[in-house]
Amino acid sequence: MADKIKKFFQKKKVEAKFKLAGPGHKLSEASMSSQSSNSSKREPPAVKRSGLSEESKVAAEAALARLQQKRENPSFNTSLAAIQAQVRKELENERASTSAGPSQPAELEKKESEVDLPRNFAAAGVYFKCPIISNDILPRDEWKANIKSFLYEQLEEERGLTACLIIQSCNNNREKIDTCVETLCKYLENIVTHPEEEKYQKIRMSNRAFCERVQPMEGAMELLFAAGFRQQKLTSPDGTEEDYLVFGTENVESVESLVTLIDALRSAEPIQLELDRNLQVLLPSQAACKVQLPASFYALTPEEIKREHQLRTEAIERSQMLRTKAMREKDEMREMRKYKFAIIRVRFPDGILLQGTFSVYERYTEIHEFVQENLEHNGLPFILNTPTGHKLILEEDANKTLIDLRLVPATVLTFAWHPSVLDEINNSPNKDVFLKPEVMVLVQEV
Repeated sequence: MADKIKKFFQKKKVEAKFKLAGPGHKLSEASMSSQSSNSSKREPPAVKRSGLSEESKVAAEAALARLQQKRENPSFNTSLAAIQAQVRKELENERASTSAGPSQPAELEKKESEVDLPRNFAAAGVYFKCPIISNDILPRDEWKANIKSFLYEQLEEERGLTACLIIQSCNNNREKIDTCVETLCKYLENIVTHPEEEKYQKIRMSNRAFCERVQPMEGAMELLFAAGFRQQKLTSPDGTEEDYLVFGTENVESVESLVTLIDALRSAEPIQLELDRNLQVLLPSQAACKVQLPASFYALTPEEIKREHQLRTEAIERSQMLRTKAMREKDEMREMRKYKFAIIRVRFPDGILLQGTFSVYERYTEIHEFVQENLEHNGLPFILNTPTGHKLILEEDANKTLIDLRLVPATVLTFAWHPSVLDEINNSPNKDVFLKPEVMVLVQEV
């Protein structure tokens, strides 16, 4: 059944039949401009972005290609400043040479590319991907709405399997989902086990169990329709007419097909979202300005956190007691659990900072891989140091969470090459280059 679900999504992606609320955008896109209100909104309502124009994409690709060719020349200066200057120069030249029609004034172009975000926010928000459906990068709420739209559009073609996915993906309470699934399975198993008994082929819609466990759940009615039930008015034992769901063998291929639906109900899983790293490359001055986190990083609302902090401060002042190390650590852990996500910055020896967004329950190995995949000298061992001087070693810290390592809600780690590769790095013509050129292009103008 898992393979059937996987093929279901592969088929939908190939057919490209899903119609989401609007295209998402990769967070690495450099130029931003206004979009219509129907576009996907990856920022707060006041902020709307569009991706790179085709012209800008061509320019960036050409600049990086020429940059790579020049780096193969030993006489080419590979310092950070040279890379930035060269890329910007190439982009400007490419825009000028490929521009079609009258060019916009520089001031107007700058205004269109600016994003009206609070300057002191380390990130605009928390964003997710759902590769099983599309390559869009959107806030969680937008993805939830888009997944629901996508699934409901598939009901006519693949009613049973789609209904199972709706139940799992479009309801929030895990306990209620499990109860609903078990109740639906019981309805269908009774028909399969007792195909001739009429009492198992009717569900009174005013029945308490049905009203509480099934009817309120998204996708449950669609599942019952897929299983061969139809809504009818029947006379109840007390002589009044009531709404029933009545099973009919003519509505399904066979009673045995219900076994497939039962299997699908029990094996289906919610459509998962993947946290996007929201990769940013910052200059030291920019990192100093961007220190606050938006509300989407918190498990509690900012108002709740502020009130809780105030109450705790007052309680400590009243008690006037000395706090032990264990008490301080307990308070620290409680403080960190207020956050769902964390900002991790890695400072390189040239002052540049690489920034990514992580779940507080992700493990150190995820941070290590994030840094590794963006390094110019990819594959070489390195060490990250915490602000307290603790060296994060992959072999020792791989399975520790960000909370375990006290990296929540925001931390700056210091990058250093492992001693075993220092000779190799020092003998490299690119020894002063840490991040890939295509990553360095993301350095934002001050």
